[in-house]
Amino acid sequence: MDKLDLAVIVGSNRRESINRRLARALVRLAGDRVQARFIRIDDLPIYNQDLEPGRTPEVHRFTAELARAEAILIVTPEHNRSIPAVLKNAIDWGSKPADRNVWRDKVVAITGASPGAIGTAVGQQHLRQVLGALGALVVGGEAYVSFKPDLVEADDRIAVEATREFLGQWLDRFLGVASRMRPLRAVA
Repeated sequence: MDKLDLAVIVGSNRRESINRRLARALVRLAGDRVQARFIRIDDLPIYNQDLEPGRTPEVHRFTAELARAEAILIVTPEHNRSIPAVLKNAIDWGSKPADRNVWRDKVVAITGASPGAIGTAVGQQHLRQVLGALGALVVGGEAYVSFKPDLVEADDRIAVEATREFLGQWLDRFLGVASRMRPLRAVA
């Protein structure tokens, strides 16, 4: 079967983001099952309905890339027990206007990492709520990652075997659902 077209969004605009490192490691773990494309969100203007008629090229690029994707992987930090502003801004651009909401019927998996013991649990719950309201199908179960400096090696391999196995099973569930949804999306 063809590789799944996977859009990857990192909810951080930090150059050395641990979530970007985790996202690259997840793509590596997915292997040849996916054709992954990292979707840039840090260049989007702050959402304002007044800008709708004259969307910027960056907004057009972002929404087109998401519309084309068969599945979306979001790897995000947690900011103040919620989602980062840069990610919420991207979600808002993708949801407007309502009749062109690119999140509707998309298969999405959410994870994230932080140095803390509960990873990004609260932020992920908030993100599930927002994406669910927009009609996305959030799957894969919960994956909260407590990020330690040696978790991801320089070659984007997850160094900790137990974490690699857990995330591998989590990815298997997500990619399995996304693959099974392909025929349904083709009909829609």
